[in-house]
Amino acid sequence: MTTSVLSLPLGAEAPARSFRMLSLKQALTPDAPTVRRISSQLLLKGERELVIQHEGSEYHLRLTRNDKLILTK
Repeated sequence: MTTSVLSLPLGAEAPARSFRMLSLKQALTPDAPTVRRISSQLLLKGERELVIQHEGSEYHLRLTRNDKLILTK
């Protein structure tokens, strides 16, 4: 395990509240279920919008001009 020490510049005030550093490593256990992943390019297949039907409702997954994804009902 590696410990990092962060220093404030001279004259800087300390944060008003304390904080703790969290590990960025994901805890992996043999029993942990994996989440299925799919690329947005594969999902959209070159289109800019996809309609998803879920429990009688339609949801629209759109790719914006800034290459962001928006999901609306």
